[in-house]
Amino acid sequence: MMTDPRPAPEGVDPTTPNVARMYDYYLGGKDNFAADREAAQRILKVFPDTRLSAVENRAFLARAVDFLVKEGVRQIVDIGSGLPTQGNVHEIAHRAAPGTHVVYVDYDPVVVTHARAILGRGENVSVLQADFREPDVLLPALEGLVDLDRPVAFLLFAILHFIPDEAKPYEIVGRLRDASAPGSYLAVSHARDARPDLTPGALEVYNRATASLALRTHAEIERFFDGYELLEPGLVYPEDWRPDAGRPRFPQTASVGYGGVGRKL
Repeated sequence: MMTDPRPAPEGVDPTTPNVARMYDYYLGGKDNFAADREAAQRILKVFPDTRLSAVENRAFLARAVDFLVKEGVRQIVDIGSGLPTQGNVHEIAHRAAPGTHVVYVDYDPVVVTHARAILGRGENVSVLQADFREPDVLLPALEGLVDLDRPVAFLLFAILHFIPDEAKPYEIVGRLRDASAPGSYLAVSHARDARPDLTPGALEVYNRATASLALRTHAEIERFFDGYELLEPGLVYPEDWRPDAGRPRFPQTASVGYGGVGRKL
């Protein structure tokens, strides 16, 4: 049984695996507790490439943000941003365009507190506590931080596969699309369902965590881009989205999801 050398902050339940802290563990971070590590290691036993897949998803995020800034986007909203890690969105964006305003959004108060302590010190960075599943609250809160009459990029990385169909994720993404100006962007990464090694036992790990998985097919994930022009190369494995020249690749059988970027028509 793993133990933690430090106590959990007030209001944090260290006994229930948290999906953001599990992702932090996959990326080699230290902002996780014994329950998170134990749950993550159960997944790693079933799917040893989970760590590599998380790294590839993060690399796709970096390439997408770099592309968006080079396309002239100066407002980026990272929804379900999770715990700060290496290569955060504002760091990538500000290398190319320091004036880009990045808004990090998460519903977890612990994540938000941590993000504000780490990220909220610089210019053109905001941290907002809001729930993606409540667009009637999220959109008004964003209006004070970004100008929705100008193009904005919404990043939905590794969040939609934690939103079940009964929570109406397609309608919520449509609300974001309709609230944004023409020329806005949507970038998505989403776990795919076609993995025989994601057994019921593996899925049960997430069922016992703070959010269960809602895996979707390629066609179902592509539906999130309704009203957007899906840019080349389309909805692909994250490592295949405009890869850097010379970047080593890992077998496609290790990919757990798809990713893509769309421009609002």
